Amino acid sequence: MTTLTPRPPYSDDELKTLYPANLELQLVQILLRHGERSPVSARFQNAGLPAFWPYCSAVRQLKSAVLDRHHHQFSTFEWKRRLETFGPQDEPVLAAGPAGELDGVCEMGMLTDKGRETTFDLGVRLRSLYVDRLHFLPPVLLNADSLYLRATPIPRALDSVQETFTGLYPAHTRAPAFPAPAILTRAPGDETLFPNDSNCRRFAALSRAFAQRAADRWNGTDDMAYLTKLLGKWMPDDSRRVAVDSRPRLSGIMDTINSTLAHGPETRLPKEFYDDKAREIIEKIGVEEWFAGYKESREYRALGIGGLMGDIVGRMVGSAERSTADGAYEVAKKLEGSAMREGKGATPITFGLSGCHDTTLAAVLASLGAYEDSKWPPYTSHIAIEMFRKANPAAKPASPQQQGYPTFPPPESLSSSGSSSEANKSSWFKSWSSWSSVKPGNPPSGIGRKRSEELSAKERAKLEDYYVRIRYNDEVVTVPGCKAPGKHLEGDESFCTLDAFKAIVDKFVPRNWKQECRANLQAPAIPAKPEPAGY
Repeated sequence: MTTLTPRPPYSDDELKTLYPANLELQLVQILLRHGERSPVSARFQNAGLPAFWPYCSAVRQLKSAVLDRHHHQFSTFEWKRRLETFGPQDEPVLAAGPAGELDGVCEMGMLTDKGRETTFDLGVRLRSLYVDRLHFLPPVLLNADSLYLRATPIPRALDSVQETFTGLYPAHTRAPAFPAPAILTRAPGDETLFPNDSNCRRFAALSRAFAQRAADRWNGTDDMAYLTKLLGKWMPDDSRRVAVDSRPRLSGIMDTINSTLAHGPETRLPKEFYDDKAREIIEKIGVEEWFAGYKESREYRALGIGGLMGDIVGRMVGSAERSTADGAYEVAKKLEGSAMREGKGATPITFGLSGCHDTTLAAVLASLGAYEDSKWPPYTSHIAIEMFRKANPAAKPASPQQQGYPTFPPPESLSSSGSSSEANKSSWFKSWSSWSSVKPGNPPSGIGRKRSEELSAKERAKLEDYYVRIRYNDEVVTVPGCKAPGKHLEGDESFCTLDAFKAIVDKFVPRNWKQECRANLQAPAIPAKPEPAGY
């Protein structure tokens, strides 16, 4: 629920099992929850909890790009931020930490120093795995052309991506002239990297319905009575009871407990809030309220996380098709001109980092039927969605000079015997030469968003020999729909065929998310019968 304790690094034997010799890693997409943060709302000051926390040193050393019209160029303006708030008579006063700190004070929901440490450490662990041990990523990064970086509009998500990237490639492992990488963001109304109930009316209605169902199920139970007896004295005077829909809501109480547990003794609640039984009850009910819909409703999956999953699968299919639909379209320096048309200006995407939230990770796992432990995702949790292809047994092993760089499959027209790594790379780029011009607003063509049942035999053949495997906090999870014969790598159900994985996800990818968000507003929110996820 709070700070993640990472599992130990894989042993050599575990690594051989997880990354078998008959498969080659081609594309990795990481979804990471932001690191530790301050609470999103000030609660329980009556229990002695300070409203403002002094754990955000970054605000002491901020930098902004400013335009200098005298020299007609941008320069850097360095500054520090102090937080102002209301005083007793509504006069402005400086927000102060528990010991009177005026600098380094966090805003609500801000990534703290601890959160920066843990997300940086995640990057270090990713480097250890993908650079040092698997030799999948290069040890020195010349540019970020092969990386897909994305974050939600919430600042702590962007900060976490930057910290994780820095842990993965610290400054001394980047070329001296390393160009600024592109980090993709969206306007709030277009965001699908988290369940966007603020901008999807139908999903908001579904969320309210499942929340109300949780309230109806749990508010009158002995478990809730236990919470009220333990914590009720700190609830508002007009209603001392704890409930799913109390003020603060049960999920809000959980948020404050988790935030305080992740930080120092200056910002702790009374010991009753950390009662083991209470925390277990709160987590159990919170998970049901927020995530049961993904397990039971196809529409909930579609509007809550289907857009993101469609994007993730689309990039995998684009990689299999050898097209810039693998994410290269979004990060390419230039979209028009002969270089892009001929494939000379595009580098295949091999690694993606997307900064998101707990609601993202749980929604992805639950929608795939892989949310087995039903525990709330801790801070800095991550999901690794890895795509492999069958190894070419006739290909020569990489030389020491080539180690650390992803390999590329040879085209059908070339014999695999005797083909060099450089020839393989060249063939990858040449395969793009038949494309029409790619322009802004005109994404690359491909079959990524085409429904599985609509694929022709020729199109489906492009997905052959590719496999998808998911790891959550470095533990392998299995999608139940991939367990059937023919839908996974022989001998290992965790390696789902790309064809089967796409078919499972396609069932809850919306064709037009914004349109579906405005539809069925008066329809029943909870299906008459559960619609199981992961099949």
